Amino acid sequence: MDSQTLDAADPCTAVIFGATGDLAKRKLLPALFNLASRRALADGFQVVGVGRRPMSDEEYREKVRQDLARFSPVPVDDALWAWFAPRLSYAHEALDSPGSYASLAARLSGEARTGGPPHGCLYYLATPPDVMSGIVAGLADASLLRETSPHAWRRVILEKPFGHDLASARALNAHVGRHLAESQVYRIDHYLGKETVQNLMAFRFANGIFEPVWNRRYVDQVQITVAETVGVEDRGGYYDTAGALRDMVQNHMFQLLALTAMEPPISFNADAVRDERVKVLQAIRLAERDGRPDGLVRGQYTAGPIGDTAVRSYRDEASVPKDSATETYFAMRLTVDNWRWADVPFYLRTGKRLPRRLTEIAVQFRSAPLRLFRDTPVECLSPNQLVIRIQPDEGISLQFQAKVPGQQVRLGVVNMDFSYVDYFDHAPDTGYETLLYDCMTGDQTLFLRADMVETGWAVVAPVLDAVTREPGLALHDYQAASWGPAEADALLARDGRAWRRPDP
Repeated sequence: MDSQTLDAADPCTAVIFGATGDLAKRKLLPALFNLASRRALADGFQVVGVGRRPMSDEEYREKVRQDLARFSPVPVDDALWAWFAPRLSYAHEALDSPGSYASLAARLSGEARTGGPPHGCLYYLATPPDVMSGIVAGLADASLLRETSPHAWRRVILEKPFGHDLASARALNAHVGRHLAESQVYRIDHYLGKETVQNLMAFRFANGIFEPVWNRRYVDQVQITVAETVGVEDRGGYYDTAGALRDMVQNHMFQLLALTAMEPPISFNADAVRDERVKVLQAIRLAERDGRPDGLVRGQYTAGPIGDTAVRSYRDEASVPKDSATETYFAMRLTVDNWRWADVPFYLRTGKRLPRRLTEIAVQFRSAPLRLFRDTPVECLSPNQLVIRIQPDEGISLQFQAKVPGQQVRLGVVNMDFSYVDYFDHAPDTGYETLLYDCMTGDQTLFLRADMVETGWAVVAPVLDAVTREPGLALHDYQAASWGPAEADALLARDGRAWRRPDP
């Protein structure tokens, strides 16, 4: 998002439900302020924060300024704040009261008459998932979702989780669909706002040297890793009802998988891109053994040292039951059953209390034949590996063989490394700037469609069913600061493979 080429979005009002919550404080308001610094917001832009806490407009503005001082990726200079502050207002409303939506409608209508929000309305539901359906219904009943012209658009951003399983996801989509057209619904996955995730399509489809080898003939395996060093922190109550599979795999990791494995779209039109992504999810196949899902490992962290700090086990975290059988680590083997990827294993793993925080996609190519080197000291050939680093240090590296200087033919592994910070003057951001801007401009490419959500849940449904029947199903301990349970290593070992160990 280059401020020299970025046009200002249409004038609109961003109505943030949950305006005093953590997401709004740490991400949404800083992202909007950052967009303002890039002149990506129109003069008619407004923010209406909606929350349960009583607060005047001035008190809300002061709170936002204090929060920006802590979390804004750009300095809060006086000139920019003087532009931003008058555009902030606050509505103290109860989300379960019909009168609150009538009051909000009157406020928005009044501001429109005085030159406030003349055109579109963006409703961001930064709220717990159990109140989202009620908010959508309340907005609809107050006629706040009705579009009267192409410029007077109404769009709703929904935060994950999109349901708890396939049945609840279908019910949520059906409820939303009764009040909104799919073109008005923006299901947000903040991973898709990361620069390197977006670069996946550019990397694959804009470079003629990679796409010809991006298939089963040349690729041996793909590994996708999302590792966190933190535990559940203060989210123990929520996390214990979700676990790693629900929290990370069927949304974030499946979207990374879809972008990695998708076919070239016919264009970068939003639905053309999302059509190809959903086809990948529809082609996912899990192994079975004796009628049960196979090729998966569930783990739960135990106490251990992280650096000089001793951390407690998951079951000793606040709000977590002492007999909890919720997984904090999940690894799985799957295949994408289509022409391009037939028989290529995709290995996914995610966990808390792992040694490093990182998200990466590692594509390992098939090894070259050793025959040419049979009369040399070379005993084996390391396979080429392409690693796409998504966080924290965004970049791409390619590992290949080179001759070690000397009289004998000896080979060594070298890395060709690209890092975003070294090549581009990329301004700091929160990861939400692109997604908010795309919503304001009506671009749904990076957002999830209803069928994508349901297909992701359908893939993991057999696993969830098996765990429901047997809550402690194959739950293995792993010590904090390790790379997960030994059973995860065995999962790859039975294929003659091993997990990639990122450098410390």
